[in-house]
Amino acid sequence: MDYRKIGDTYYIRMDRDDEVIANILDVCRNEGVPSAVFSGIGGCKSAELQVFIPETGKFETEQFEGMLELVALNGNVVTGDDGQLFHHTHAMFSFKKDGQHGMAGGHLKSTTVLYTAEIELRPTLGSTIGRKFDSETGTGFWNFK
Repeated sequence: MDYRKIGDTYYIRMDRDDEVIANILDVCRNEGVPSAVFSGIGGCKSAELQVFIPETGKFETEQFEGMLELVALNGNVVTGDDGQLFHHTHAMFSFKKDGQHGMAGGHLKSTTVLYTAEIELRPTLGSTIGRKFDSETGTGFWNFK
């Protein structure tokens, strides 16, 4: 992974075998970014996607492997009351299986780069977005302090 700050924005290039979410959080830690939004594209080799099932109150997880075109990555980073960074990320991948094109998307738990991923990270300016816990979903939402 390599990155540069240009203006107020970080441009992150990830390389083969980099895990995207972990590296985004590392850049935030290293640069002192408490909250941000990000987007990106790339070529990945594995992805763990989740969807929340309201009836069960749980996430269902599916693992994808192979050449996965990361056609859309959108997410945010926020800081919990204890200072820990959290991400909320959605992604869409295209792939070929049995000669057919397919798509898969949802909440992204993790994805590993095959060739490259290019991420634009934009810190929030003027304030920090926190995280408040939601007991219904077991997840956190934005908290404007």
